This record gives sequence, structure tokens and C-alpha cells, in this order.
Amino acid sequence: MNVYITAGTLDFLQKIESKYPNERMLAMLNENGAILLHETSGQTVFNEPRRYVVLESYGDLNKEGFVVMNNISVTDEGRPLFEHQFKQLTGNVVTAQGLTALRLLRPISSNPYIIMTVWENKALYQKWQGSNSTFDELKAGFDGQKKIFTSSPYINKYTIPGNS
Repeated sequence: MNVYITAGTLDFLQKIESKYPNERMLAMLNENGAILLHETSGQTVFNEPRRYVVLESYGDLNKEGFVVMNNISVTDEGRPLFEHQFKQLTGNVVTAQGLTALRLLRPISSNPYIIMTVWENKALYQKWQGSNSTFDELKAGFDGQKKIFTSSPYINKYTIPGNS
């Protein structure tokens, strides 16, 4: 399974989404703009998307919720270790109250890995975040290892506005 992501205005991206009702697409919005995610085993309809391979998948991508994308840049040598460590911790995340979907996305080109979680709402994400240290455990799993991260991770948060 692959994921493709493109950016644009929400109106434009929702028109693409509605043009392909049989494709698994999800428009998302934050203060910086909108993105459209296309999850497929085939080709994408996007012209120049960011491209990812889905390594871990839990739940379905629904047309509602709150999305958190943890962007983590990993060295080529560190990829196997990062993927192994994350897969060991997946069970801690998928049992969280309010989590509806999770995807671990490996970049096909030089983009960072994305750990995407989809929540019923922002409040349930914040509740989990305040009481859970899964990502701290992931980072701690790399202590003492050679440096595998190429830069500091960053987070993008989105709402799924649904189609109007």
C-alpha cells in the first residue's frame, strides 16, 4: 500500500476528492493550508505528490477527526532500526482511547518518515498525549545507538473538515 500527499487550497483538493469517490482520499486543513492524502495500492491521480510506502497500518481513514503527523528524518543506515523500534511500540498506541487510525509512512524519496495518527477529536489526542510516553519510549530506544536522526522531528496537526 502507498500513500501520496499533495497540497493546495481546501476547495481545490475537495474537488479532486469528490471527483474520485472510489479512491481512499482524505482532505485535511490546518492554519498553514490544506493537504490531500491518497491511500492506494495502485497509482495516484496527483501530478507531483510526496510518496510513501505504508509500513504499519491500523484502522480506517474516515472523513472526520483530528490528524497528527510526526515527521522524523532518519539516516539511511538508521532506517531498519527505526522501523523495528516503532513496530515494537505500535501496540501501545493502537489501544489508545479515541484513536481511529495509524499509519507509519516510509518516504520513497528524501522526505521524512511520517507517523500519522487519526483521532476522534483533539481533546482525546491531548488526553492521550498527556498520559502517554510512547514516542518518548521510541526515542529512548535509540539512546546509546549511533546517531540515526538527521534533524529534529516536527509535528503537523490537521482537522478533517469533511465535504461541504
